Amino acid sequence: MCSLTFPGLDLSKRRFDAVGFLRRSCQRPEGGLLYRRAESVRCKASAAQNVAIGSSGPVGGLLVSGDTKSIISVSDLLEVIADDLQNLNKNLKSIIGAENPVLASAAEQIFGAGGKRLRPALVFLASRATAEIAGLKELRTQHQRLAEIIEMIHTASLIHDDVLDDSGIRRGKKTIHQIYGTRVAVLAGDFMFAHSSWYLANLENLEVIKLISQVIKDFASGEIKQASSLFDCDLSLEDYMLKSYYKTASLVAASTKSAAIFSEVDCSICEQMYEYGKNLGLSFQVVDDILDFTQSSEQLGKPAASDLAKGNLTAPVIFALEKEPKLREIIDSEFSEVGSLDTAIDLVLKSGGVDRAQALAKEKAELAIQNLNCLPHSRYKSSLEGIVKYNLERID
Repeated sequence: MCSLTFPGLDLSKRRFDAVGFLRRSCQRPEGGLLYRRAESVRCKASAAQNVAIGSSGPVGGLLVSGDTKSIISVSDLLEVIADDLQNLNKNLKSIIGAENPVLASAAEQIFGAGGKRLRPALVFLASRATAEIAGLKELRTQHQRLAEIIEMIHTASLIHDDVLDDSGIRRGKKTIHQIYGTRVAVLAGDFMFAHSSWYLANLENLEVIKLISQVIKDFASGEIKQASSLFDCDLSLEDYMLKSYYKTASLVAASTKSAAIFSEVDCSICEQMYEYGKNLGLSFQVVDDILDFTQSSEQLGKPAASDLAKGNLTAPVIFALEKEPKLREIIDSEFSEVGSLDTAIDLVLKSGGVDRAQALAKEKAELAIQNLNCLPHSRYKSSLEGIVKYNLERID
């Protein structure tokens, strides 16, 4: 099991207190949200994720919608930045170019594999929401380039993740290394990281360069933590959350803060935008880990329960291990017996592990909504809130 102590890494300076936020999250039943049981053991899984934009409102109204539940559609949420995303797609195709045909073809494969472009969309939404505060009528070139850099970094990380996890399917399509081989896949990921680093350097903003460079380092730290804790039933919730920060939330947090920096708004707003991205990213990761147990392979676009099968223990499993000794025995055996994986999945669902993970995802979502209080009401703020709500709709 990895330690939370990393030499030379001062998480407090990056607005991330692993022990602190876990201490707040892990209160006992009488004191916190995390240990409250959700009403159902299984989360409803919907293949179609269509949702209506929720209006900007108090945090207390985020999670409970009564008898009338709105359905949020990502396309509606992103309509306010449709032109920005269209230009992004054109620029990405131009960036990968044709100087390295095989690598460019591999990158084009994953760019064209679907996905909602949520990370660059968050950059545009945060940029426009904070630009209004600064009185900017149009986004700066740095805002636009930042969104492209973020998507390239995300794409590179996906290519490398699939190689490390030996994943054959992503978003319902064959992965890069399945089509072109591992060598080309690794080079394609390096190609995207190199391009993003070049454009990052040309932004000529040292604070943003440090923020985004740290993200690339965090990706590596996250992969190392994951690889060194496979099938480790003593993995703590703290370690899981830190790994989730490294692999998911770090990029989102740096993205939204960098967007605010380029708008030249007050430092306090920049920090709140960082916290928004961090909490949203953590909530997204926990929701993804829940869906790994509650959705089918067709809905996920990859094999169901694939993380558990590979020994990557996520929030639902960590919670379930507290109540199911048999689950520990099965995981320790690395699913050596026929049918043991199915048994493990059933134990996670019956133990309430999914329920408690759902409560954790909601807690982080509530914090993300609170972080947006630094912004005045606008269409862009409403969409930033709507993305938080959309994420939770995936498990309702």
